[in-house]
Amino acid sequence: MENSVPRMRVTLVIIIGILAISSASVLIRICQNPELRQPTVSGALPAPPDASNQVPSMVIATYRLVIASLFYLILSWSKKVPIWSAFSSAQRWLALISGAFLTIHFATWITSLKYTSIASSVVLVQSAPIFVALGSIFLLKERFSWKIFIGIAITIVGGIIISLNDFSTNQNSFIGNILAVLGALGAAGYMLAGRKLRSEMSTLQYVTPVYSIAAILLFILTLIQGKALFGYQVITYLLLAAIALVPQAIGHTSFNWALKYFSATTVSVLILGEPIGASILGFLVLNERVGLMTMIGGIVILIGVTVVILISDKERV
Repeated sequence: MENSVPRMRVTLVIIIGILAISSASVLIRICQNPELRQPTVSGALPAPPDASNQVPSMVIATYRLVIASLFYLILSWSKKVPIWSAFSSAQRWLALISGAFLTIHFATWITSLKYTSIASSVVLVQSAPIFVALGSIFLLKERFSWKIFIGIAITIVGGIIISLNDFSTNQNSFIGNILAVLGALGAAGYMLAGRKLRSEMSTLQYVTPVYSIAAILLFILTLIQGKALFGYQVITYLLLAAIALVPQAIGHTSFNWALKYFSATTVSVLILGEPIGASILGFLVLNERVGLMTMIGGIVILIGVTVVILISDKERV
């Protein structure tokens, strides 16, 4: 770590980053469940045809990426950072693929929160590094130590513990868990496709077009599904803006900033604090308790993912 930046400042930014990304699942759950919001707000817009004023998951995903992409587009413009025009043909294709996988990630993970607990959803979606490792081995033909499969096996055991426990209490939770795993697959595809791009350009140059592509794709999918994008209460729009700006702009930016002072491996491990933060916020804000078996399964998964991250970084052969 650079001596010019106090350790306390870096630690504080990391803590803020973890809290920011941890808030996403709680804010999304509140959007999905109108009974968790204030029923009336002064100056609110007319309620949509659905009297419950429930915001569909695809609408939440669309707003999150549209607002986030607009934020980064404005930031890129203010800093005069060249974006699409500076890309080669190959880079544009990689950006499109990365944006498509990011679309899958947000569409499935946000929907998963409608069916399963915050703890289960956030822990399972954090298994993305497992799929990154598998994709690197089988798709990119990269060579890793066989020890990486120890971490993968540990993670699978944790996933089985959570899924069996959730299915025994609520069969809909199994659907949510599957969607969370699909969200992890989407995140892995996003990281694999964007790996080369991130090595060739700045973070701002990379995330601005990729977020914009995902925003456009989510917008199109939402229109195809016939979901209402407008007509919600004012508090709902504030929640949607918070989902885009707090976990996305503040949370992810905090970890991008931390990359200047920590290795990518260390930052990847630190991000695994999200399930812990999300579970704590879920309990404090929504009184959502974490069952013993879910806690055990989550700990097992995080151990397995940590093993894979560390081995991927240190024992690539």
